[in-house]
Amino acid sequence: MFYILSVGPIPSHIAFVMDGNRRYAKKQKLVAGAGHGGGLFALMSMLKNCYELGVGLVTVYAFSIDNFKRWPQEVQSVMELMLEKIEGMELRVYFIGNLKLLSEPIRLAAERAMEATANNSKVVLSIRMAYTSTNEILIAAQKSCKEEWEEVRGSRTSGFGCSLIGLEDTELCPNEQIDLVDLEKHMYMSVAPDPHIIIHTSGETRLSNFLLWQSSHMQLYSPSELWPEIGFWHLVWSVLNFQQNYFYLNRIRKQI
Repeated sequence: MFYILSVGPIPSHIAFVMDGNRRYAKKQKLVAGAGHGGGLFALMSMLKNCYELGVGLVTVYAFSIDNFKRWPQEVQSVMELMLEKIEGMELRVYFIGNLKLLSEPIRLAAERAMEATANNSKVVLSIRMAYTSTNEILIAAQKSCKEEWEEVRGSRTSGFGCSLIGLEDTELCPNEQIDLVDLEKHMYMSVAPDPHIIIHTSGETRLSNFLLWQSSHMQLYSPSELWPEIGFWHLVWSVLNFQQNYFYLNRIRKQI
């Protein structure tokens, strides 16, 4: 099947919104938190399939900032499961998000995993933790403003650029502005290509505050199955849909 798919364009980046772990546990009458274990198994299988297909980058929405509003016991269970598994990963792993919101053991484990897998290059797994897209955009805007302001202050000190008499320190130079490239270079995944496909399980057709900035021209696939139920044929079908719309999406990207 992968040989047949390889005749057409293969997406270099696929992102997953792993939705439905709790509903899966309830559906299967499992104890609370068991659904996340099934979800982790599904992730490992999907990573293997992506590697065999030739997909170089996989991004997963593992834990939203909004998830911290859930029951403390559930949050702790998810964090402990992640802490148990991330140190044994053999891929190159990046943890991306507002990581200062994580507990210290989880944050240190994430740092160790990134350091330990730094030399792996076959497949890159980007794990979005303590992440929302609106928070990513906000932080990028704040960093861009700070950088622009520091450049303005530097130009005044050197005697070049903007040097209007009476301009207060709290005001921006009128001829300075933040461009699109300034904002994008401060995004968490500025060094990676935008996803070609986003797969959101549980039949959800919304992005759930995930990669809003990076998903303007991509294929969205929403299988009705819950995340622990996702399998090989879901990946095949999403790639077939991508190939069917590839030339249209590619033409739109070039027009931007």
